[in-house]
Amino acid sequence: MKILVPNTIELQLHADAEVVVYDVTADIPTGHRDAEVLVTWQNPADRLASAARDLGALRLVQTLAAGPDAVLAAGFAPDVRICSGRSLHDGPVAEHALALILGAVRRLDLLHDAQQERRWDTEYIAAQSAPATRGAFTLAGAHVTIWGFGSIAGALAPLLQLLGAEVRGIARSAGIRSGVEVHADDDIAALLAETDVLVSLVPAAPETADLADARVFGMLKPGAVFVNVGRGATVDEEALIDALESGALRAAAIDVMKTEPLGEDSPLWAAPNLMITPHVAGNRPVGASALIDDNVARLAAGEPLRNQVAR
Repeated sequence: MKILVPNTIELQLHADAEVVVYDVTADIPTGHRDAEVLVTWQNPADRLASAARDLGALRLVQTLAAGPDAVLAAGFAPDVRICSGRSLHDGPVAEHALALILGAVRRLDLLHDAQQERRWDTEYIAAQSAPATRGAFTLAGAHVTIWGFGSIAGALAPLLQLLGAEVRGIARSAGIRSGVEVHADDDIAALLAETDVLVSLVPAAPETADLADARVFGMLKPGAVFVNVGRGATVDEEALIDALESGALRAAAIDVMKTEPLGEDSPLWAAPNLMITPHVAGNRPVGASALIDDNVARLAAGEPLRNQVAR
């Protein structure tokens, strides 16, 4: 069996197979188009499409991304199994999400601006200690809602709870997950009205495009904070800017955008009270080699694959 692994990550594989490193920015060389397994990480969309066209012997595509949307859209043959990198990013994304949540809630962006201006921010000090706004600067007692309750949410929720937040979730179906009460998508109006911090971990799919829109921002508790570490396609960016400009949202922090890299002319750069990071929340898959080894062994043995999302 031949496995193609990307040059964008260092892997230590122990699979009984021929392992070939390929350049994600180029077409797969002719001599390696007989590969049965393709591992992807940070592959451009056009190169994924060419791999789907050229790799006629392919049996498995193992993406290291938590969301398989880019691979699913590339046009691989229906008989090719596609597996996601679910669980590889739970820790890193939960860490980054927590950092963005704390940064937005405690308004570290304002303090950073004051530092750059060499200004002791007395207005911030007064606002933080004022009885009317004191609760806005802490997670203790805050109602945090995580929309898209998978394994990353399961890692993030206990971190928030340790800081005193009351955490609830939204997913396609209701239930208790990781000890957290999760509500169905159809039952969100009352939940959002009580939400102080809305965290989006929603995956990209046709039905989730622009899911966080003006209607959703309008249902949130006035002065809520919004954080997106899921997918940029799930947020109506014009509605987000409007909500920040109107004060409906107190602050927001996003790690993902519809267009990446974000262009210099994007209005997001100038949006008030918005923190932006360049899609780095899940930039280091943890346990990728073990997942690939396991799925290659399962493929060879004809066993069910981990994280399979297609076929």
